[in-house]
Amino acid sequence: MAKKTLGLVHTSATLVPVFAELCKQYIPDVNVFNIVDDSLIKNTIACGALTPQTGKRVVDYAGSAQDAGADYILFTCSSIGPAVETAATLSTVPVLRVDQPMADKAIAAGRKIGVIATLATTLEPTSDLVRRRAALAGKEIGLVPVLCEGAFDALMSGDAATHDQKVGAALKQLSDEVEVILLAQASMARVVDTLAEEDKKVPILASPPIAMEYLAALLA
Repeated sequence: MAKKTLGLVHTSATLVPVFAELCKQYIPDVNVFNIVDDSLIKNTIACGALTPQTGKRVVDYAGSAQDAGADYILFTCSSIGPAVETAATLSTVPVLRVDQPMADKAIAAGRKIGVIATLATTLEPTSDLVRRRAALAGKEIGLVPVLCEGAFDALMSGDAATHDQKVGAALKQLSDEVEVILLAQASMARVVDTLAEEDKKVPILASPPIAMEYLAALLA
C-alpha cells in the first residue's frame, strides 16, 4: 500500500521541529513535508485581523500543498483558522485547522471552558471555533476568554521569562473558574510544564499533540 502524505503549513519556522517530533511519534509511517510563510501571521498581527488578502493566500497554500501530493493538509496556526475552513471547502483533499480537535475535546470534557491566548488575533478565532463546534455538538457551554496582555511582546523581544510568568499566572487564576482550559497558541504549552501539580486543577489542552492524535486515527 502506498504511503500517505501529510502537508504541514506553518506561519513560523519554529513550528517545523515541534511538528517533526510529533509526526515521528504519532504517524511514523506517513510522508511529511512543510510549507512555511511567516508573513501570514505577521500581516495578521499588523492588521489586527485576518484580511481577505491573507485569507486568499492561505487558500492558495492549500492548493500548493495538494499539488505537491498531500493526501491531508494541516495548518498549524490558529490565527488563520477561518481562512483554513474556507480552504477546506475548496480542496479535494481534507484540510484541517490545528485547533479543531482540541476544541472538540474541550467541549466533550466540560461546559465551562477557558481559552487563553497572548494575541487578540488568536483569541477571537479560537473562541469563535469553540462556540461553533459546541453548537454543532448541541452542547450549551460557558466560554471564558483570557488575553495575557504583554506576554507576546515579551516573548518577541527575547524575554521568555516574563512571557512564562504572565501566562502561568493567568493559567492559575483561570483554573479556579473553569472545567477545562484551551491554549490558543502552541507556544504556551511549555509554560504548563513549569506549573506545580497543585496548580493544574483542570485539564489544560494544547493543540499540536491532540491534532496529531486525531490525524493518526484518520491516516491509519
